[in-house]
Amino acid sequence: MQRTDDLGIRRFGRVNWLGLYTLAAREVLRFTNVWTQTVLAPLVTAGLFLMIFTIAIGASRSDVMGVPFLTFLAPGILMMTVIQNAFANTSSSMVVSKVQGNIVDTLMPPLSPVELVLGYLAGGIARGLVVAVIIALGLWLTLGLVPVAPLTALVFVVLGSAFLGALGLIAGVFANKFDQMAAITNFVITPLAFLSGTFYSVEALPPVLNEIIHWNPVFYLIDGVRFGMIGVSDSSPLLGLAVSGGATLVAALVLWQMFRTGYRLKA
Repeated sequence: MQRTDDLGIRRFGRVNWLGLYTLAAREVLRFTNVWTQTVLAPLVTAGLFLMIFTIAIGASRSDVMGVPFLTFLAPGILMMTVIQNAFANTSSSMVVSKVQGNIVDTLMPPLSPVELVLGYLAGGIARGLVVAVIIALGLWLTLGLVPVAPLTALVFVVLGSAFLGALGLIAGVFANKFDQMAAITNFVITPLAFLSGTFYSVEALPPVLNEIIHWNPVFYLIDGVRFGMIGVSDSSPLLGLAVSGGATLVAALVLWQMFRTGYRLKA
């Protein structure tokens, strides 16, 4: 039911759909306007990873978990690229707004904390999905790789984009400079992505490292996409779904609290 609130804003139910749509559209346009950097570049990067591994060890490496090494590697590279881009989309949006001083343009409109969270995350999820589709098409053309459980892969791609998108916003709230953001990316996000079974099965790791990696939520995201793409995984997809969903919910709640209180956003 349509109604008008005290500020004269038309709402349908309790949600400011126009404001939410506008914020989400802005976040999507941020990366589509520079698609050569945000969409084409990740495809090239993923292709280079596959080419390097093919030249270096692809021919000599034995099968991993019963599948060829490159087939095992491809879903990990896809998901690693997706989460890196989702993180970059939301973190850069927040940091640029703070550095340029126009974050007030987002905080002043009648948007609730939930609407702010959803609007920002829409951009990160959209970028993650676009990157995933482009790379999946490339894997189909080059390796003939077709997802065995496409819905499962899609669910984990969306969860991964939402989780890293939320982490990107949290990092953007904490960072006041681009070099601080770069430090978070280099010392937190990159290790999480690389130390998550992207390039190897955790079965090959020593017991201590195997245990540590199972505490990394990104491991379950990559493992879930691998199951959706090629039908093999190091852990149960249901466990991965529970851990990934729980981590995403916690990150979103932390972000909601930051927006609700204006932590490091309001002067």
